[in-house]
Amino acid sequence: MAKERIADEKEKMNPFLWFLFAIVIPIIIAATLTVIVFAIAGVNVMDWAKNTGNNIPVLSSLITTTEEEAAMEKKEDIQTTLDAKDTEIKKLQDEKVNLEGTIEKLETEIVKLESELESVISSKMDSEQSIKQITSSLSEMESEQAAGILEQLDVDVAFAIIKEMSTENRGLILGNMNPSAAAEITKLFINVE
Repeated sequence: MAKERIADEKEKMNPFLWFLFAIVIPIIIAATLTVIVFAIAGVNVMDWAKNTGNNIPVLSSLITTTEEEAAMEKKEDIQTTLDAKDTEIKKLQDEKVNLEGTIEKLETEIVKLESELESVISSKMDSEQSIKQITSSLSEMESEQAAGILEQLDVDVAFAIIKEMSTENRGLILGNMNPSAAAEITKLFINVE
């Protein structure tokens, strides 16, 4: 019985060995010899195998042709270019945001300066109006009284008031003023002209 079991096991293993030695190994040897013969004959077996394998549905996903490789390289180059452009766009957008912030600050400063300028112009117009009113009042006074009042004022204010007067009134008032005060105001007239 033991001999029969050993014989049965040999028979069971024999079909596998028979398949291996009778079919698989001869196909591998035949394929190798065919590739060698075609290579010697000048046929590019690898390209033919790629093209043929590319037409078979399951193998086409495993085999890459030169066109597919070129397309993949081109795709990678395009992706690299896109990434560089995206980086540049982001950088320019950041710069735009910074410049917009600077513009807003400058516009705010312009509004502030315009407001200050309007305030200065308004106060200057008010002071000019006041000087004209004072000039009118002093012109109607006696020259001795007007000279006494102007001597008490700051030289620049007195100059601004006398400058607005007529030449005749100016001469009368300067003649009635203290000589040193009249000299200072006269110097200012010379420097202006």
